[in-house]
Amino acid sequence: MSIAVAVGLYGISFGALSVASGLSVLQTQALSLLMFTGGSQFAFIGVVAGGGGGPAAVTAATLLGLRNGIYGMQMNALLRPVGWRRPVAAHVTIDESAAVAMGQESLLESRRGFWAAGLGVFALWNAFTLAGALAGNALGDPRQWGLDGAAVAAFVGLLWPRLRNREPIAIAVICGVVTALCVPFLPAGVPILVAAAVAAALSFAARGPATEGLERDFTRDDDADSHAGEGDR
Repeated sequence: MSIAVAVGLYGISFGALSVASGLSVLQTQALSLLMFTGGSQFAFIGVVAGGGGGPAAVTAATLLGLRNGIYGMQMNALLRPVGWRRPVAAHVTIDESAAVAMGQESLLESRRGFWAAGLGVFALWNAFTLAGALAGNALGDPRQWGLDGAAVAAFVGLLWPRLRNREPIAIAVICGVVTALCVPFLPAGVPILVAAAVAAALSFAARGPATEGLERDFTRDDDADSHAGEGDR
């Protein structure tokens, strides 16, 4: 929930910047309700503010949103939502909910973490988006309040405990350098995809396919349930 509060406050920045870039309060709120992925939303209004058209804005937002599809595959395999939970889980699969879920040691806590972070961020992000949009220019430059760094700081806080060995630390540093080098030369959204490709290549080169490990992780709870059933019989 602390992550939800931190990211929710970041919504004030988005709401104010969106209105300042020419979108209405209703359009701004629609982006947070329907798109609901901060990076893509900022990319969208950034292109609009820079004079770009709709297709360019959508392309930039889509490029940044592709990572959520990768998260979705991971969360589907880990949490296995069914029924009405499936589309809801898809909508609230974002950086924070995926990171919280994968940072837990048990399936139950992964589920709790995913839903608490996902629904918490959704509620507060939209509430503060509306507040920022209504405040508009009266707020001034949201960056003066440090709100533009809140989501980054929150995600780094989630990532840091996972960097326990030299290999993930090295990969993180390399990807950071790759991103920094690509930013001046590539369109918005592309540097993060390049960094993701580099991370995947480095991980594959170091360990090979991770299918076996994933299967063990995802079937562990089923095996435990099976053994429990045998004991009951």
